[in-house]
Formats: sequence, C-alpha cells, structure tokens
Amino acid sequence: MAAETDPLWYAAYTSANHEKRVAEQLGVRSVEHFVPLYESVRRWKDRKVRLHVPLFPGYVFVRLALSDRLRVLQVPGVARLVGFNGLPCAMPDSEIEALKAGLASGVRAEPHPYLTVGRRVRVKAGPLEGLQGIVVRRKNRFRLVISLELIHRAASVEVEAADLERI
Repeated sequence: MAAETDPLWYAAYTSANHEKRVAEQLGVRSVEHFVPLYESVRRWKDRKVRLHVPLFPGYVFVRLALSDRLRVLQVPGVARLVGFNGLPCAMPDSEIEALKAGLASGVRAEPHPYLTVGRRVRVKAGPLEGLQGIVVRRKNRFRLVISLELIHRAASVEVEAADLERI
C-alpha cells in the first residue's frame, strides 16, 4: 500500500493548551511537524505581554507515513489523528506548505470563524500563492479567510486585492 509508506500531512488533535509541548516531543522523536503560531498581545492588570499562540488551537500538523502513526499517538498530549471511521485523513500538501511559506515570510495571520459561504478566490502572487480561500473586507482592507475543512478551523491574513483572482 503506497498510502501506508508515503509521508503525508495529518492533523493531530491535542489536549487543551498542549500544542507546544506536543511539538517539542515530536521534535525529540524526529517527526516532521508544524504548529502555526501568531503573536497576540494580552493585557493583565499590571502589564502587557506578547505571546505566541497557536493559530489553530488543539491541533498540531504532522508529516509522516501512516505506518509510523504510533510515533505520534504515543506522545503525551496527543488524543488522535483527525479522520473518519477510525482512519486518519491526509491534508493537502499545498495547504500546509503555503501556510508555512506565508508565516515564514512574515504574513500576519489571526484566527477567524470558519466560513463556508462567500466569494472564493485564489492568491495569484506573493508568499501565499496558490492558496484558496474566501475573501472578506475589514476596515477597508481585504482579508483572505483560509478554511481547513478537515478540522473546521480558519485563519485570516491580510492580502492585496490585486493578488487575488476569482475561482
């Protein structure tokens, strides 16, 4: 079975607030992983603090062959690999790679409610090139809402209208 031995991206569902600890353990076990983070300023009574918080709370993305899934499932804090009927479902490589490239290039992302309706567009230029999503306007600027269907979560990034094309 080729699917058992080909490394693909999967979403691992984690215990609440364990994403960074799980990522650390995956690194120790030499499992390729990705935890998209965004910077958030939290205000407490006596000070403001800049925190790096997961863009998709409760999820860590792992790239592995399905036959190696025990290396992930045995990590403390990992509940399961997201899927249907007990079988993990792979995520499109293009979604994860574009998200990684965009965040690495400094694109500011933030969580957004999951959307299913709206004008669907594709980014035709820039670090998020090829990524598809739904465009929304916010404060006279365009934001692309990237919805990950498998986990029903979304994030939004600011984009230039000239970089978008209708699908």
